[in-house]
Amino acid sequence: MGSALEIRDLHVAVEGKEILKGVNLTIRQGEIHALMGPNGTGKSTLAYALMGHPSYQVTKGQILFAGVDLVPLQPDERARLGLFLAFQYPVAIPGVSIANFLRTSINARRRAVDPEDKGIPIAEFRKMLMAKMDLLHVPHDFAGRYVNDGFSGGEKKRAEILQMAALEPTIAILDETDSGLDIDALKVVANGVNSLAGEKLGVLIITHYQRILNHIRPHFVHILLDGRIVESGGPELAEHLEEQGYGWIREREDEAVAEV
Repeated sequence: MGSALEIRDLHVAVEGKEILKGVNLTIRQGEIHALMGPNGTGKSTLAYALMGHPSYQVTKGQILFAGVDLVPLQPDERARLGLFLAFQYPVAIPGVSIANFLRTSINARRRAVDPEDKGIPIAEFRKMLMAKMDLLHVPHDFAGRYVNDGFSGGEKKRAEILQMAALEPTIAILDETDSGLDIDALKVVANGVNSLAGEKLGVLIITHYQRILNHIRPHFVHILLDGRIVESGGPELAEHLEEQGYGWIREREDEAVAEV
């Protein structure tokens, strides 16, 4: 069923403190997974560890992507293989237009496959970018603006989805993309993800709110608590969390520890 991102018994430490304590998760192309949990349980740590942030040290376990061990690879190498991360807080890059940023990124991926590749022709790139913008209902003047410079929160998240559309990754990780968005901006982002999701794209949505899942229907929902996935299910699990919160699962886990 295409390429898969396989996370096997992943342990991750930050500044010597263990945050992830044995995460197991497989995301295949065509699947939408939601990872939920209270703040401080390790959700963003997982996202950064998957992309190779140097402050997040893998102390045990494997991250396999299409059969390749990602742990020794740099973030740019992981991105060229087809892994994408949409940040919770996208940074601004003054002086670099979105169009130039995307064309450079696409050419880097092409040259990773073929070092002799001359890069995507400008006319072909322009046609592709306009088509992606139309698909996501992004104004064409977006292309000439500097990356996230002076953008509103909603514009930053829309720019992230545009990057995802243009780069056509195999697996996309959305780290609390719904954070700080009003309902209109949330719908724009959700519609963009839904437009791109399909057989070729696997998605991991990291969130602690159920509201984005009202607009993006996941196939699987997982709960991360104290550095481990403690429950998995379908969309109904997110609905249960919306109604009951996380208290019930904390109580269950505490009881299990007490029995041991």
